[in-house]
Amino acid sequence: MKKKIIIVAAILMVTAIAIFVINKTKPAGGAGFGGPGKGGRGGNITFTVRSAEAKVETLNDYVITNGEVETQSSIEIFPSMGGKIASVDVMLGSHVKKGDVIGKIDPSEPGTRFALSPIEAPISGSILSSPLKVGTKVSTGTVITMIGDIENLQVKANVPERYVAELKPGLKAEIQLEAYPDVVFKATVSKVSPVVDKLSRTKEILLNFDKKDSRVNAGMFAKIKLYTSKYAGCVVVSKDGLVQDEDNVYLFVVNDDMTVSKRSVKIGKTVDSMVQVTDNLMPGERVVVEGVLSLSEGAKVIDIAMPRSE
Repeated sequence: MKKKIIIVAAILMVTAIAIFVINKTKPAGGAGFGGPGKGGRGGNITFTVRSAEAKVETLNDYVITNGEVETQSSIEIFPSMGGKIASVDVMLGSHVKKGDVIGKIDPSEPGTRFALSPIEAPISGSILSSPLKVGTKVSTGTVITMIGDIENLQVKANVPERYVAELKPGLKAEIQLEAYPDVVFKATVSKVSPVVDKLSRTKEILLNFDKKDSRVNAGMFAKIKLYTSKYAGCVVVSKDGLVQDEDNVYLFVVNDDMTVSKRSVKIGKTVDSMVQVTDNLMPGERVVVEGVLSLSEGAKVIDIAMPRSE
């Protein structure tokens, strides 16, 4: 009899302890999972989200590549006869006029002596490459220097083969130079090579600056953002608002009563963080872009992107 009493007492004690622990750990009827609300998971939960307005916008697709600033016209300078360079009268960047003597060649050989042969500039422009040094032995096939027009500059760049179908004259570009990292120089494609280089699998393009700028110098390294295609006529939202469920893509639209509706949608082109929604979404509707993964059909929300009424 005593053993039965002890067992019953132990059971009652364990039950009392369990009830006490449950009551201590049970959440009060305040904030629920995901944000402020009433009740726990079985009650009404209010989720805090951020929305953005769906708008009809044009997406500009682009290609990132590199290039080099160069003159639009330049010419290599060759001597009229072989020998040794006797003098050089110019330096890198010097301006010359057509017919100016930029150096002289001594064609003399051991045991013979000839008059110095002048090297003349065939065009007006600036010296684009450092001239060869005095004493250098040259032939009629040796390039002494290069002359070009630094007043009219262009950018030469190579675009990967997978983008060549979109290349054409007239495409717009934004160019950044290492010397001016916070400055964007506007340019336009002037020429597109008719062939793809079989080694690099790229196509060469030339871009002209839309405005002359004294800060741009020949020889500078250029980072190029080349705009290729425009996608217009569709509602655009942030791709952060999209959720994929097996073969379906959907988003959550904020209703007037601050609940959300789950919408199955079809998407079009994507550029950076923005994506086209081609059906089942109207301009002006607000789409949840933060807090999406906590939501379900009909969930109550507080939208921190919308002004609160007093």
